[in-house]
Amino acid sequence: MPKNYSRIQRIGDLVQTALAEIIRNNAKELQCGMTTITSVKVSADLSSAKVYVSVLEDEKAVEIIATLNKMAKFLRYELANTVELRVTPELKFYYDDSVVRGSRISSLINDAFKKQ
Repeated sequence: MPKNYSRIQRIGDLVQTALAEIIRNNAKELQCGMTTITSVKVSADLSSAKVYVSVLEDEKAVEIIATLNKMAKFLRYELANTVELRVTPELKFYYDDSVVRGSRISSLINDAFKKQ
């Protein structure tokens, strides 16, 4: 019987929780404002992880993602000290615009209903 929740997914969730705490604790040094880690995709060999980040201030999204990518080694070091893994994955941050797209679609649907 196959597992519904794989080891890679559990590690991704663990990395997501730990990184959220690390970023929250170091928010002033990182200057990243209100950020939310929406998901973490860990590679099969656990050597790398794609971290998807949502930003409250959309106009600063590019700057914040660049800052997080610049500080990736520091964040990886902190992650290694927080979570016990044989290999701590290299981190690459990406902007997750799903929240913005979702609110845009919701507003379009609301506008369509108002016009009826």
